[in-house]
Amino acid sequence: MSGRRVDIAIVGGGLAGGLVALALHRRDPGMPVLLIEQGEVLGGNHRWSWFASDLDAEGAALLARFRTTAWGGYEVRFPAYFRGLRTRYNSLSSAEFDAGLRRELPQGAVLTGRAVAALDAEGVTLAGGERIAARAVIDCRGFVPSARLRGGWQVFMGRHLRTARPHGIARPIVMDATVEQRGYRFVYVLPLGADELFVEDTYYQDTPELDRSALSARIDRYCLQHGFEGEILGGESGVLPVITGGDFAAWQRETAVAGVARAGARGGFLHPLTSYTLPFAVETALAVADEAQLPGDQLAALLDARAKRLWGRMRFYRRLGAMLFGAARPEARYRVFERFYRLPEGLIERFYAGRSTLGDRARVLLGRPPVPVNRAIAALARKGAPLQGPRR
Repeated sequence: MSGRRVDIAIVGGGLAGGLVALALHRRDPGMPVLLIEQGEVLGGNHRWSWFASDLDAEGAALLARFRTTAWGGYEVRFPAYFRGLRTRYNSLSSAEFDAGLRRELPQGAVLTGRAVAALDAEGVTLAGGERIAARAVIDCRGFVPSARLRGGWQVFMGRHLRTARPHGIARPIVMDATVEQRGYRFVYVLPLGADELFVEDTYYQDTPELDRSALSARIDRYCLQHGFEGEILGGESGVLPVITGGDFAAWQRETAVAGVARAGARGGFLHPLTSYTLPFAVETALAVADEAQLPGDQLAALLDARAKRLWGRMRFYRRLGAMLFGAARPEARYRVFERFYRLPEGLIERFYAGRSTLGDRARVLLGRPPVPVNRAIAALARKGAPLQGPRR
């Protein structure tokens, strides 16, 4: 491996890194690209879902290279009401992601099971000392927690199971907030087949701890309550940042490696309130493909500038997050989303895609607020808790 040279080395074979590699190959099949992942499976152990309205035609075409599961709509459930929505919903597992990338990318373009010891503007050094030289290096290894940013955390555990009998769920339940509340908690249910389900317990909290035994017990209770007993096929868990403020430029400087580009959550490309990354990962991958001939330092500057513009665009969502954590009492935070899901479907689509219009923002904020006004004002004035790393 020492002495190998590629045009672009991508470190981290998760969603962001994999999509960058795919977009580059589709734009220029002859460009030498290497996707490096320390795990054995590209994408790790994860599932990504998105609304059809999140992507334009070019983005949808990129994801069409994978085998996915899709539904013609979804529903949400709250203590006050249930609602069905017509927006098409899609889901992609890491196994499908891995298979799709290995099918699409040329032989030798994927390197799994190898940890990276160091990276710089001129290449990557693998654990063991092997060196791969590159014209440009893109770091896609995941979000870097820091006291420079403020907010809370979204904690989740999912379970994939085969039910003993047909479960009867026809479309995804994106939020079931009728469950016991713990700082805004909901259960997410995907019907992957007539007798196959993915059930995920998610909650927002002020600290990043993930209590695996408690989460597993909650999923047990939910499945028992709804008659979803069956064989466990797999699962996932994680802790994601919910960003309410901070000094983004300082965070960029603190986490930068000179001349190395950053994409995905590593570069700050995420929805600050929902922790959603997929639409931004697709947009970034296509942007990298458009500018693939740039020298590495110029590509790094380009992506940093895109991330700064996204930070500016996302200010509205950070303020909503600040009110969610600072103004709403933990057991009543669900009311923020309960009220939100009464709004027009188009507004909800644009919200998740991070494209809310001025009119959308007014509709979200006007009317009877789901949190006390004085607490909301105080929450916006506070800095919020630092986003230090999760402890598991």
